[in-house]
Amino acid sequence: MYERTRYQFEGFINTSSIFRDSKFMGLNLFKFPENLTYLPSKGILEKGVFKNLVLGKRVENFFLEAINTSKNYQIVANNIQIRDKHRTLGELDFILKEIESSRLLHIELMYKFYIFDPEITTEMERWIGPNRKDSLLQKIEKVKENQFPLLYKSETKEYLQSINIDSGDIQQEICFKASLFIPKELKSYNFPHINEECILGFWIRLKDFRAYNQEGFQFFSPEKQDWPIEPKFGEEWNNYTTIYNQIQDLHLRNKSPLIWIKNPDGNFERIIVVWW
Repeated sequence: MYERTRYQFEGFINTSSIFRDSKFMGLNLFKFPENLTYLPSKGILEKGVFKNLVLGKRVENFFLEAINTSKNYQIVANNIQIRDKHRTLGELDFILKEIESSRLLHIELMYKFYIFDPEITTEMERWIGPNRKDSLLQKIEKVKENQFPLLYKSETKEYLQSINIDSGDIQQEICFKASLFIPKELKSYNFPHINEECILGFWIRLKDFRAYNQEGFQFFSPEKQDWPIEPKFGEEWNNYTTIYNQIQDLHLRNKSPLIWIKNPDGNFERIIVVWW
C-alpha cells in the first residue's frame, strides 16, 4: 500500500502546470519551487483513510504533504468550509504563508486529465474530460465566478478574522496540474497557451486500438487513483484479448479508460481509449 501511494504522490508532484505563463485569463498561477525534492512521510501516506480516497481528495493530501515538507511555504489553513446559517457556500482549498515574504496566498488546486478534441470549433474549448463531462474552460470559469469571489463574502471574512487574517491581505492563485492526451495526427501541432510538457500520450477510439494487437505487447488499465503513476511501476500486465474485453466493459458504462502499454522493446506508452 505504501509503495503504491508513494508512486501516486511522485506522479502528482512530477505533473507539470498546464499553462506556460504565470498568468492565464486573469488568474495568477502557483508553481511549486523548482529543484526541490519532496519526500512523502511514511506516516501520512500509510493512513488508512487513503485507502478509499478518490483521486481529487487524494491529491489534496499530496499537496498538503508537499507544502509541509517545503522550506518555502507553510500551511495556515486548508479545506475551509464557509457556511451561512442554512447552507455551505463553498470551500477554500488552502491558505499558505510564503516564508521569505510573509505574503498570504489562497490556492485553489486542480489536477485534471484532458483530451484535445479538434472537432470542437474554438481552440481552448477543445480541452475536455475523457468522458466529455467537463472541460478546461469550465473549470477556469468556476474558479473565477465561484471559488475566488468566496474569499470576499462576509462569512469568509468572519472566519478569517477568527484566525487573525484580513481577507484583503490575501492574494489568490491556482495550482493547475494536468495530464493531456492528443490525437496522434497532431503530435507536431503547436498548442496555444498550453505547457506541452503536460502531453503524456494519445487518445484513440476502440477500433484504432486493434493496431496494438501485436506479439510482445502487454497492457494494464489502472484504477483512477493510480492514473498519476508512471507505467514503469506497473506490476500486473495483461494480453491484448484481456485488455480489449476490459475496455469494452468500461465503454458500456460510458467510461474512457487510461491504458498503460509495455512495448516489446521495454518502453512504455499511455493512451486513453474513449467510449464515444
